[in-house]
Amino acid sequence: MIYLPDTHAVVWYVDNDSRLSRAAEAVLDNPANKLVVPTMVLVEIQFLFARGRVNSSLADVQRKIISARNCAIHSLDEAVVAQIPTNLNIHDSIIVATALVYRDVLHQPVTLITKDGEITRSGLIQTLW
Repeated sequence: MIYLPDTHAVVWYVDNDSRLSRAAEAVLDNPANKLVVPTMVLVEIQFLFARGRVNSSLADVQRKIISARNCAIHSLDEAVVAQIPTNLNIHDSIIVATALVYRDVLHQPVTLITKDGEITRSGLIQTLW
């Protein structure tokens, strides 16, 4: 199974924030799980950190998540663009589209780790919180 964390899941995990669900934390803690971080998540973290809206920097994310052997970054590429849903905001659409690439193009089981109700209600991709 591939797990793709949304921006808030990454930030809350790195910050040890109690808003992260126990289920999400367990998945992110388990080195047997394959994690894929969309580049949009990194862009959002960089932007939010620069504006003082989150405590976690990209360096913090690098140390705690990205440097792990079970983690990969997926770029915003043509395959992602081809999967973009138009019923979500652009940032969420890119994150969901990245998950859809794994499910529909690469035929891999994938779950998006998110608390975002709009993404969950869309039914576009399996979610976990």
